[in-house]
Amino acid sequence: MARAPQVTPPGMDADSAGPSPDPAIESLVEALLARCTFPTAGTPLVCGVSGGPDSLALLVLATAAGCAVTAVHVDHGLRRGSDDEAAVVATAATRFGAAFRTERVDLADGPNLEARARAVRHQVLGEGAATGHTADDQAETVLANLLRGAGVHGLAGMRAGPTHPILALRRRETVDLCVRLGLETVDDPSNQDPRFLRNRVRAELLPLCADIAGRDVVPVLARQAALLAGDADLLDSWGGLLDPTDAAALAAAPPAQARRAVRGWLTGAGPYPPPADAVERVLEVARLERRAAEVPGGVRVTRSRGRLSLSPVNGPGAPIQS
Repeated sequence: MARAPQVTPPGMDADSAGPSPDPAIESLVEALLARCTFPTAGTPLVCGVSGGPDSLALLVLATAAGCAVTAVHVDHGLRRGSDDEAAVVATAATRFGAAFRTERVDLADGPNLEARARAVRHQVLGEGAATGHTADDQAETVLANLLRGAGVHGLAGMRAGPTHPILALRRRETVDLCVRLGLETVDDPSNQDPRFLRNRVRAELLPLCADIAGRDVVPVLARQAALLAGDADLLDSWGGLLDPTDAAALAAAPPAQARRAVRGWLTGAGPYPPPADAVERVLEVARLERRAAEVPGGVRVTRSRGRLSLSPVNGPGAPIQS
């Protein structure tokens, strides 16, 4: 059973702080939680909370689900007022009975800012942290990955589960929850910056798709992502039957199976799956079309006596030749 969100800070008398929890808000929270995928009550859960409506809704719902929440605000140091944003998160964490900490990182503006910011957040929050991505974010991710030329895994988008527990909710619902709770929220101006692909997908491409389709396409894209996620899992299980270090087996296998075997092998060497061209370079090594290949993460793949192996690029070994 979900517990109602605290409208007054812990330890404060409700009579002196304001009205008791609103039954309508309690019902709203319970209805939203029924569509969420939080871990069981009592589970420690780190939540990335920027102060925007989505991440604040994540905080509210995680505490309502009974998780032992730590709200973490990551300050990238890219704009003024970041201390005020951290204070917004700290106030909300106190109100809803969560622990809080803020982490400052030095991230310079420039090329690939989105990717670098995402990587540093992942590093700071740690494995298993929850983020406040919604169905709208899922739709944007699918379209952005399509534009980047992603395969089935990229088009599957994010996976619902403890790390994306509010993925079935809409952005308008997180905004409504924050409004009804009277929460102060942070407006991140970078969300309007057209140099970032995701922002243009949100502001231009999604509305255009909706206009052409004559309907809201967010549920459609989210549903397609869920279907493709099942296909991706099946393909991965098929690829898992193949030894990715056996060069002859890779060369002889159906290309789709060989690609998935290599993809799974390389993913184990870093936090993100490798791009398709890196997978293809490894298969060229298996087919004796290359002596060795470098892949993202500072890793070299070489072949010796019919076996492939991984080693650091700066470690022992001859320079790579195509």
